[in-house]
Amino acid sequence: MRILYLADIRFPLERANGVQTFETCRALAARDHEVTLFVRRDTTRPARDPWQFYGASRDDRLTIVTAPWTPASLRRPAYVALAVARALSRSADVVLTRDLGIADLLLSPAFRTLRAPVVYESHGYAPAVAVELPRLLSTAAPPSMARLNRLTRRERRVWRRAQGYVTLTRVHQQELEDRFGTRLNAAVIPDGVRTELLAGEPGSFSESDPPLVVYAGHLYPWKGVDVLIEALAHLPGVHARIVGGQPGESVDRDRLEARARELGIADRVAFAGWVPPAAVRDELARARVLVLPNRRTHISDRYTSPLKLFEYMAAGRPIVASDLHALREVLRHEENAVLVAPDSPTALADGLRRVLDDRELSCRLAQRARQDAAEYGWDTRALRLEGVLDRAAGAEA
Repeated sequence: MRILYLADIRFPLERANGVQTFETCRALAARDHEVTLFVRRDTTRPARDPWQFYGASRDDRLTIVTAPWTPASLRRPAYVALAVARALSRSADVVLTRDLGIADLLLSPAFRTLRAPVVYESHGYAPAVAVELPRLLSTAAPPSMARLNRLTRRERRVWRRAQGYVTLTRVHQQELEDRFGTRLNAAVIPDGVRTELLAGEPGSFSESDPPLVVYAGHLYPWKGVDVLIEALAHLPGVHARIVGGQPGESVDRDRLEARARELGIADRVAFAGWVPPAAVRDELARARVLVLPNRRTHISDRYTSPLKLFEYMAAGRPIVASDLHALREVLRHEENAVLVAPDSPTALADGLRRVLDDRELSCRLAQRARQDAAEYGWDTRALRLEGVLDRAAGAEA
């Protein structure tokens, strides 16, 4: 099958959506599909090679095409125009995208007989995300009512018109069904992990070192690193290593470092900063416990399928995570993780203490999580996506 993946992102991208896009396309190519990934050019000079950046062997079945340079003011319209032109060229059997605006445009009646069938992968209900983001990110502006109405209309049209529809969580799919009714060829397909991380035994840590809790991911307030730092104040002798934060975005790290100083625990909190995707595994191997302290927000409770969750599971370390609907679709309390009340430093501290103090529980959770990680390989994700793509292409034949 010839698959055109449309992603209006600079590429390679340090954020999780860049990793997810690359791994999804690579896994589809590994299943012998001819995949074209259409992205924007890298802004780093010299430009980075995506295969090296993501630590993957080159596969000629995946072609990465970059849009030509345009001024910032024209970047979005230029990309959209070129993406639509590619979709209308019929050089692909199916189009896959997580871009709501492009999906909506391609699915308009004017293009119905001209373009390849479209499969949309949703990472959140856009109006709900737009309302919540200003509380979560200092750079996000409150949406106008006109924008919310426009996003709602787009969501409705894409849900009803797309030849295939993918969500990352069951709770998100249920939300869409409650709003817009049921539809055919809709699937819940969570994110994944490289199954080669499961080869061999997990790395070991030194028993003589202080207990180390590791977090990997963004530092935005809704990710809950603040909660982790507060929890650490209740855990004398326990250290934390915070891996992540985008290069050039220092506001969140400054806030967290300041809070650690206020609590008198700065000597027990290390900030590693951003590391290349291929280096995350070594960071996780340092840990006694891996922590996912997401706050209870609409986004984290319904839409998130964090890449770090699956990397945690593959790392062979016990996991302590917030008890949220989306995470409970993968994690089970006292089976492959300890789940704690979100937004509560004391609950998180209790969960971490329990795992650190109970070696038998720690080993059992880590072992089961690693076994379960095998169900979430990128190859498995590609196989499930393939079914949606096949049905979409067949429906348009």
